[in-house]
Amino acid sequence: MSQQVVLTTSSHLEGYRVIEHVDIVSSECVFGMNVLKDMFAGFRDFFGGRNKSSQNALRDARIACLDELRTEAAQMGANAVIGIDLDYSEISGGGKSMLFLVATGTAVKVRRA
Repeated sequence: MSQQVVLTTSSHLEGYRVIEHVDIVSSECVFGMNVLKDMFAGFRDFFGGRNKSSQNALRDARIACLDELRTEAAQMGANAVIGIDLDYSEISGGGKSMLFLVATGTAVKVRRA
């Protein structure tokens, strides 16, 4: 059921009409980045180029957060989430690094226009 929830960063869905604003939904995900990934990211930063492990971690965090957002909206009876905002942060200290992602949006019920 939650896979049927439509997600968009836009304030509307083309071809649909918002019939009810249900509530604000949010999802918070924290992912640990291990020391080796951090070390290789440092080498990549120094020598240049793309860092695949960091890109994969960012993609995985985004997918997990949006899946949670979809599930929360479905549990509220919504069939779409509009105005989605994704905020990424890095938390580091004590030799550890964490990727923090917050996804927020407005859960709504929509109907084809």
